[in-house]
Amino acid sequence: MSQFIKIYPENPNQKEIDKVIKVLRDGGLIIYPTDTVYGLGCDITNTKALEKIAKIKGVKLEKANFSFICSDLSNISDYIKQIDTSTFKILKRALPGPYTFILPGNNNLPKEFKKKTTVGIRVPDNNIVIDIVKKLGNPIVSTSIYDEDEVLEYTTDPELIFEKWQTIVDLVIDGGYGDNHASTVIDLSGHEPEIIREGKGSLDII
Repeated sequence: MSQFIKIYPENPNQKEIDKVIKVLRDGGLIIYPTDTVYGLGCDITNTKALEKIAKIKGVKLEKANFSFICSDLSNISDYIKQIDTSTFKILKRALPGPYTFILPGNNNLPKEFKKKTTVGIRVPDNNIVIDIVKKLGNPIVSTSIYDEDEVLEYTTDPELIFEKWQTIVDLVIDGGYGDNHASTVIDLSGHEPEIIREGKGSLDII
């Protein structure tokens, strides 16, 4: 039976965060709030959990474009190649915030992602998910959830999310109503920043 846990973003209860960590370490899938839409995620180091998410999304794991949710800039540097000063300045201006940055991956990427040359990185402005990542000790893999009948309209009500997903995931966090605008996706892996998707994050940061 899936768990439904209320956590307040202003002051996340550490006992509740610990419950989430246990589910992740046991290879479970969670749905959690970010600063944009609710996300579906798992522990980045758990192959079986990664395969489950790929199956839900209908993609092969090695071809999946999942984002890594990191806790801060130093956490990001564990998984990406050294970046130049201008790229670092963009990241520092934008994060934490509603952006996904595509960056060149390094050799620390989990084996499932070794064939990828780039990785999508997120540091959401949301205390709940940042606390989870910090306590877990490594990123969680993330993909957004949406309603099949309207791909652009993201599900925002945690209770409705739980109703729909309770037989598929192990835990749903109620962190209040979500947004229905996805993150802005910017590719920083080339010579010039490239806008892949305009979402909630302002383009002024580049």
